[in-house]
Amino acid sequence: MGKKKRQSARVPSTNGRSGAGRAAPSRGRLTAQAAAARKLAIEAARLAADDQCEDILVLDLRDMSPVCDYFMIATGTSDRQMRAVADHIEEMAAGMGESAYSVSGRMEGNWIVIDFVDTVIHLFDPDHRRYYDLEMLWGDAPKVRWQSRAKKTGVGAAKE
Repeated sequence: MGKKKRQSARVPSTNGRSGAGRAAPSRGRLTAQAAAARKLAIEAARLAADDQCEDILVLDLRDMSPVCDYFMIATGTSDRQMRAVADHIEEMAAGMGESAYSVSGRMEGNWIVIDFVDTVIHLFDPDHRRYYDLEMLWGDAPKVRWQSRAKKTGVGAAKE
């Protein structure tokens, strides 16, 4: 059984083909599309942190996956919190001109996936995060630094 092709809002390239089915670009230089995907992943991570999610990370999958460029993974403390974070991320993305291709798991509330095509957001409860262990599965993917400078130099930095 073949995979269903995802339609994306990608701008056609000069050869008339859309970005779907493209070869993963090298990490050396960000295209405008990859930069927008990176920004969305980073802003989603910051929003998840503001909403009290834990163990947040952003993975750069550009050289590893033909499906998407970035994952943002976070652990929520309750199904209610995870749904609220998912709502906040979708609202934030809309403000950036992005809309989700699909959202899965919102009703169950133990693993919510928000697919923005180039960026995929994973919100887990602690048990499902341990079970699926996406960090191990994508262990070779570079981690993207997403923390804001203000938090690094804040009160916590003075205690170190």
